[in-house]
Amino acid sequence: MENISELKAQAGLEMYTARYGLNRLASLSFFVQFMWAAMLFGFLPSTALAAALNDIDAVPHLGSAGKQGYSEFLAAEKHRAFVIAPGGVWFWKAGEDTAEAAAENALHACLEETGRACVVYAVNDRVVFDEKAWTRLWGPYQNKKEAARAYIGKERGDRFFNLVFRSESGKLIKLSDLKGRVVMLHFWGSWCPACLREMPELQQLHRALGASPDIQLVLLQVREKFASGRQWLQKQHLELPLHDSGVSGPALDLMTSAEGKAIYDRDIATAFPTTYILDKHGIVVFSHVGPVAGWLQYLPLLRDVAEGSGK
Repeated sequence: MENISELKAQAGLEMYTARYGLNRLASLSFFVQFMWAAMLFGFLPSTALAAALNDIDAVPHLGSAGKQGYSEFLAAEKHRAFVIAPGGVWFWKAGEDTAEAAAENALHACLEETGRACVVYAVNDRVVFDEKAWTRLWGPYQNKKEAARAYIGKERGDRFFNLVFRSESGKLIKLSDLKGRVVMLHFWGSWCPACLREMPELQQLHRALGASPDIQLVLLQVREKFASGRQWLQKQHLELPLHDSGVSGPALDLMTSAEGKAIYDRDIATAFPTTYILDKHGIVVFSHVGPVAGWLQYLPLLRDVAEGSGK
């Protein structure tokens, strides 16, 4: 027998979609809002994080600016709501007429400013964060036909450039060879202080992934020889899956696609490090410019992509 709560939630999503004519990303944002309201008013089971409202460190993915923003949210007048998205995105609204208005306006602001769907973390004096909804925020995932029609580029929903690179052993690889696996594509350099700071975090993530057949980490060096990056990692006693981008010096900024096209590294990343998460069809589901503190927090999201994409 179908779950009545799930039917109510689906009905809410269909109502919003029909009323507002939303695209898939916006539909997800409103679906998250509906799920929050449903939980708040008692017709969905709560999966809220068991954290104290004033425990700033419990809020996922927040950097220093986000933590400051959350402190200001806690001091703001009611009705107020704080929303978050993977990668450290956050917004909050306060002084609204109702809790529902505060949540809706914060979700709208997040979507309009970043193009990403957020989830509500806290409303007024209550943490309502839904961990299940959080792990699904990189979806919905494109099917095979949609992916085949996708624009080639680096934005969310694009099919990423079909780069050519080599494994540490020298084997030639096309990015398209990795279809069927979730790829975490990371551009870095041993000359880049910000890149070096997050390497221990990447090491932890790599160990947690283990020999996962569905998720592959690919590190590509920029503006230096492959040997330079490998030497730095060896000195730090780090073991990460290095791949050779083909760049052979600091003055060189070109990578190559399988079609023989030269691609400037700044057309891939405006700064380093930069990370892209590609689903099993090679579609960009997430990107982040700059170092990440807490890569282990991304494990549930990566596993959702592995489970939900590639259809």
